[in-house]
Amino acid sequence: MCGRYYIDDGETIEEMRKILDEIDAHYQNKPLGPKMKTGEIFPTDVAPVLIAEESSVQPVLMTWGYPKWQGTGTVINARAETADEKPMFRNSIIHRRCIIPSTGFFEWDHSGATAKSKFLVKRKESAMLYMAGLFSIFADKGGNRFAAYVILTVNANASVRAIHDRMPLVIEPGLNERWLHDEQYARAIMTAPCPAVLDAVLI
Repeated sequence: MCGRYYIDDGETIEEMRKILDEIDAHYQNKPLGPKMKTGEIFPTDVAPVLIAEESSVQPVLMTWGYPKWQGTGTVINARAETADEKPMFRNSIIHRRCIIPSTGFFEWDHSGATAKSKFLVKRKESAMLYMAGLFSIFADKGGNRFAAYVILTVNANASVRAIHDRMPLVIEPGLNERWLHDEQYARAIMTAPCPAVLDAVLI
């Protein structure tokens, strides 16, 4: 489960600053631009994602969460191991994979008797944490089309398991383009153990 994540919009993380600057330039004077959120990202927020654009990678804005077919609520995560079995996600695996750039995700440890401890989970050796996702196109009640994404989750590895039994599928450094452009590779890592080494910081 990944119910919230974090985007540091400061000047010190060059990779994130480049993504946000490209978003600002592309959405200048467009209605979606002012809706972009940074800091702590919640379901239904509008945030940056990376998609395949021919042979390159393009940052765009999308809404976090597929609308449920029943008409209420949103689906924010998809289990990577079984996503291909779900009609909601099957076509996205083939044609609409994306990457969600972040500087970490939040998780809550429920092991205590009463209080829940909140952790920010980050990469050990990088300020950036890229999460694998899927996206699709929907229409609101007014008929306006919009793009929305979900974050793929997998069984937690050793660096997260003490807090939660699930974690986002983290894309390893240098493999963003391969996830976006290579369906066979994407399917392989969706069912493999996630190798990312992460740190959980109590906040």
